[in-house]
Amino acid sequence: MSTKQQLRQLIRQRRKSVSSSDSEKILSLLRSHPRIVSAQAILLYHALPDEVPTQDLLDELVAQHKTVLLPRVVSDTEMELRQYTSPADLTTGAFGIMEPVGEVYDSFSAIDVVVVPGMAFDRSGHRLGRGRGYYDRFLSRIPTIYKIGVCFPWQIVDEVPTDSHDVLMDEVIG
Repeated sequence: MSTKQQLRQLIRQRRKSVSSSDSEKILSLLRSHPRIVSAQAILLYHALPDEVPTQDLLDELVAQHKTVLLPRVVSDTEMELRQYTSPADLTTGAFGIMEPVGEVYDSFSAIDVVVVPGMAFDRSGHRLGRGRGYYDRFLSRIPTIYKIGVCFPWQIVDEVPTDSHDVLMDEVIG
């Protein structure tokens, strides 16, 4: 088994240009996912260049009158949630990630599903993040929420090394 650092290096080497066909297949699976279809409040992410792009999905979900939430980094260890209503809600935040400037959202128990990006996943639901632990710390506060890990097929590996604080995904789409 490789270390987390070694796996991150491997994924960076595997990184390919984002294929629109891969993206569309994954987004189609998300759009039709029963948990997304039935959800009223969804925590998503605004994609970095090497992540499955979410902008169109964000706008579609808003048009369906769903509460769409995005994370905003507020310190070296914490992120908060803000409501997303349109691209006008976004500004460049920590690490060059587009972050929301909308209303702070703290009704965590009302969130039906969370879609989580990662550098790598395995089929058992283990996730390798970028190494800062934001999602693990946040998701540990709402352990019963349904978690869908999302990635490109080349980001799925046989085994992701884990630590006791790592939060397991309920499902991985990639």
